[in-house]
Amino acid sequence: MKNQYGYVRVSTREQNEDRQIIALKEIDISEENIYLDKQSGKDFNRPMYQRLLNKLKQDDTLFIKSIDRLGRDYEEILEQWRILTKEKKVDIVVLDMPLLDTRRGKDLMGTFLSDIVLQVLSFVAENERKNIRMRQREGIEAAKLRGVKFGRPEKPVPDNFSQVYNQWLIKEISGEEAAKLCNLTCATFYRRANRQKKIASII
Repeated sequence: MKNQYGYVRVSTREQNEDRQIIALKEIDISEENIYLDKQSGKDFNRPMYQRLLNKLKQDDTLFIKSIDRLGRDYEEILEQWRILTKEKKVDIVVLDMPLLDTRRGKDLMGTFLSDIVLQVLSFVAENERKNIRMRQREGIEAAKLRGVKFGRPEKPVPDNFSQVYNQWLIKEISGEEAAKLCNLTCATFYRRANRQKKIASII
């Protein structure tokens, strides 16, 4: 008996799985046959995807909303597509891309066209992700040049820092004691102490 399944993936930073689930329910995929991973698409070591993979049998059909829900890496997507269609012998339907429907065109030409479309889309998707990351890096570098600070702001320097720093410098107290006196972590005290040394060497 042929069964229909749906696969949904969102990253932990996103909360838009409803859109994908609604699209699957609209084509009568039962809720118990919808597998959801809230995980990055960088690889396929996802618990629900692996459970779905074990569940799928020959002639079943797997529905996904878009190709990037299957994964993010070009080579990984192609490998999983091969496993699903060639080894597991299941059909795949990508709802946002009607050309990616292996139920149609079972002849050689249909399979060839489907594979070509998949490769082009996967390649474009991966390159878009690379471009986004590059634009993000460029934006961060440009912001840094403008003086924008990233990360948590540092705590203000304690009023007694100079005095404690000098005591530590002449080895009257340990670094751990100095940090406690300044109400700082050891790492923060040493970082500021090293900064103070650099300033002193320049002056």
